[in-house]
Amino acid sequence: MCKYLPALALGAVILLTLPAFAATPYAIKTADTAPPKELVEAIRSQLDNRCLRLVDGKGNALIEVWFRKEVPVKATDAQIKNGLTYREVPNTTLVGAMRVVKGTTDYRKQRIPAGVYTLRIAQQPMDGDHMGTAPYSEFCLISPAADDRKPDTMEVKALHEMSAKSTESHPGVFLLFPGTGATKEPKLMDKGSGHWVLLLQIGAKAGDKKATVPLGLTLVGVSASA
Repeated sequence: MCKYLPALALGAVILLTLPAFAATPYAIKTADTAPPKELVEAIRSQLDNRCLRLVDGKGNALIEVWFRKEVPVKATDAQIKNGLTYREVPNTTLVGAMRVVKGTTDYRKQRIPAGVYTLRIAQQPMDGDHMGTAPYSEFCLISPAADDRKPDTMEVKALHEMSAKSTESHPGVFLLFPGTGATKEPKLMDKGSGHWVLLLQIGAKAGDKKATVPLGLTLVGVSASA
């Protein structure tokens, strides 16, 4: 018997003994693509041309997101210096738009049909129906593009009613994780329990001062109580 294995056979043995790692089920791809024409021009003109595309392991597009060029915030110089959070973004502020390519589910496991939607930031109501349903209280609510006509903030009740048209029952909600670790380049993070979160610093403006807001948008994942 030969004392030494041939190099080819040795390589095969090494490959067989290495642990098997599953391929990442999702990824984020960046494309220079104008926001969807389904959006009214007043909103479309507020959005960046950088499209962030969530794709599956086979490269199939699932969701596309465009963020606002500059999100208006209410912040002091000290808050800007220390780093902005969702608290400085007024409730119902338009932050972007989303195209659902093949249908998906929101954080409540509600079915979201294929189509184009706006994204507005909102706080979860502090009542008995919502307590304990999410680890954080900030969400992006989606609304059908045809119904959202102005980039301005609005009454919370009006946003809830408009967003409910995306599911025909309850507002369509996508959980916001803290944007810890976000940079100007997008990255997709596995937060565990099936949560895949897009981390990104988006442009912001407080008066005449420019800033950024770190954002963590859950693109895949549902509440444990859904």
